[in-house]
Amino acid sequence: MASESMLPEQAKQHLIKGKRRQQQQTQPSISDEDVFVFEANEAWKDFHSSLLHFFEAGELCDVTLKVGSKLISCHKLVLACVIPYFRAMFLSEMAEAKQKLIEIRDFDGDAIEDLVKFAYSSRLTLTVDNVQPLLYAACILQVELVAKACCEYMKLHFHPSNCLAVRAFAESHNRVDLMNMADQFACEHFTEVMECEDFVSVSPQHLHKLLSSSDLNIENEKQVYNAAIKWLLANPQHHATWLDEVLAQVRLPLLPICFLMGVVAKEEIVKQNLKCRDLLDEARNYHLHLSSRAVPDFEYSIRTTPRKQTAGVLFCVGGRGGSGDPFRSIECYSISKNSWFFGPEMNSRRRHVGVISVGGHLFSGACFNRTRGNGFKLREHRFKLAIKQKFFTVRLVKTWNRLPREVVNVPSLEMLQVRLDSAISNLKMKIKGNYITNNLCTTVFQNHVYAVGGNDGVASLSSVEKYDPHLDKWIEVKEMGQRRAGNGVSELHGCLYVVG
Repeated sequence: MASESMLPEQAKQHLIKGKRRQQQQTQPSISDEDVFVFEANEAWKDFHSSLLHFFEAGELCDVTLKVGSKLISCHKLVLACVIPYFRAMFLSEMAEAKQKLIEIRDFDGDAIEDLVKFAYSSRLTLTVDNVQPLLYAACILQVELVAKACCEYMKLHFHPSNCLAVRAFAESHNRVDLMNMADQFACEHFTEVMECEDFVSVSPQHLHKLLSSSDLNIENEKQVYNAAIKWLLANPQHHATWLDEVLAQVRLPLLPICFLMGVVAKEEIVKQNLKCRDLLDEARNYHLHLSSRAVPDFEYSIRTTPRKQTAGVLFCVGGRGGSGDPFRSIECYSISKNSWFFGPEMNSRRRHVGVISVGGHLFSGACFNRTRGNGFKLREHRFKLAIKQKFFTVRLVKTWNRLPREVVNVPSLEMLQVRLDSAISNLKMKIKGNYITNNLCTTVFQNHVYAVGGNDGVASLSSVEKYDPHLDKWIEVKEMGQRRAGNGVSELHGCLYVVG
């Protein structure tokens, strides 16, 4: 009989298949009900504690790390599982992979010992004294868990006096996450940071990034200018390259004109630099543009845009809910924090209210509420007297319902006549130009109060007027292309935007 090695290849394949079939027929079948899988989910804790015991007792150790004068006996397998640096070393053809004693240079011995203990116990104690050498060791040895923990710990201990030094340390180790944390803290506490000794020692690149941030927590742009000048005067060696670049990050157009002309224009380092003088001219043109004077080729830029902390707060005043009832609440939106919060409530409920801000105060007007003032309501079309029925026009009803309670609540017709004449005279005062209006919107633009649209009690209006406080009068401007009431208006980059 021929051996299997002498059979042709096709015959071999048939022989192998035949044997497999025979084995399958002879083996008893095992159903799923006969299989039981046992998992010791808690056993790893015992294994972990056993490894820690071996490390602390120095048992079964197969490698020793030498860091300065400190010797650390441990196990290659544990180091390779937790520390990528050692995993790459032990799995490579490097000489250290076969050595029993491995010397590690330029590291703090206590930091390496803490990292090795972390590999066995998954626990680490961070302190002000050990966090920096630990972060350095974790970055080099690629222990990302420890590195992130060190960054979070340092974030909790930021202070205006140390955040710049921590940022420089993070930059030297390419810890972008810690750099961003330090920059965010420096922006939030900028006025304190700029007074610290480390401020004049920051690199020009870092200063450029700080001053250009829209997140600087400042009260006004003067503080940014003072910080820039302080750094420039302390670092004359950087003037040739960085003088105009640093000053360009100060939003000079947002400085008061008196400060521009009385302080900035007289600064020697500004006067001697052509590009700095161009920046000063840009700021002057911005103020001329705001005063409605023609400035050829004027353009808005990032320097004419307020930073988040100086951009103010957006107020949502009054309004009405789904049932139509007006609100007395005021809700506010913080641009810097990107969050809403409630302000103090108004004394009365208001909807369709026009609101402007002047001198840090909010003023509302041309609104109506559910009671419409006097409480003695006239209904449109009909009002019953004891003698007979009377019919009133919409215009009369609207005007009557705006009268204060003390006008209509009088004991006699003679007294009503006197108070009514006075009240109607007051109503004729120009709430918006020549009209008594509601549902109008208002805003402050180029030192004027603009009143846009509204309703005079009969129809919506397309008119736009502005109030000049110097002339103490209202001036008509170009009408809108459509009649609008109850809309919103805002100013952006020299234009009024009307929505709704």
